[in-house]
Amino acid sequence: MGVVYPESQSARLGVVLRRSPGVTAWSKWVWRATAVLPGAGDASWKVLRNEGGVTEYHASTHDLHLYVSDAEAYAHELQAQSPSVYVIMREGESEAPLDILTVTVSPYEAQDYSDSGEEQVERVAMPPSVLEWVTGFVDQHYREEPFVKRRRDKHRTDRKQAGIGDARISQATDVYRAPTSNMQEGAE
Repeated sequence: MGVVYPESQSARLGVVLRRSPGVTAWSKWVWRATAVLPGAGDASWKVLRNEGGVTEYHASTHDLHLYVSDAEAYAHELQAQSPSVYVIMREGESEAPLDILTVTVSPYEAQDYSDSGEEQVERVAMPPSVLEWVTGFVDQHYREEPFVKRRRDKHRTDRKQAGIGDARISQATDVYRAPTSNMQEGAE
């Protein structure tokens, strides 16, 4: 049995990938996530459209999870000019050309995947039904915390004499003093 997150929600999203011819000698194909399909059934690289060397696939279907702890990230995404769903994928380890790892609406999670350099992160426009669902979740669970400016301590640090060592160790003189000739003679 997996971990249960209180008040989390999930929905199924199909991922549509477009394969088009590469424009360089080093890349035979260019892969882009072009859409997500809310409520889609399971699929495994089902061809949706094939025109002029460009093919669109319903590559796979994944659960989009919303967690209360990430509500701030979802709120941040909803404030974007065009809210998006992020599709995280990497080179396929089986016969599939790409493995879809996950879908998320958290820009923070997408950034974490981008930073690794191992995964390809694609933004896809958030469908209206998903936008409505995420907005409802954020409205229910996110409360913006007001900014509180930190106040400085009243402790005065300018009263300490510079160059004096640890106050817990009794020293008659400066701890940073140059060694005296007595110490140099004793070292020989």
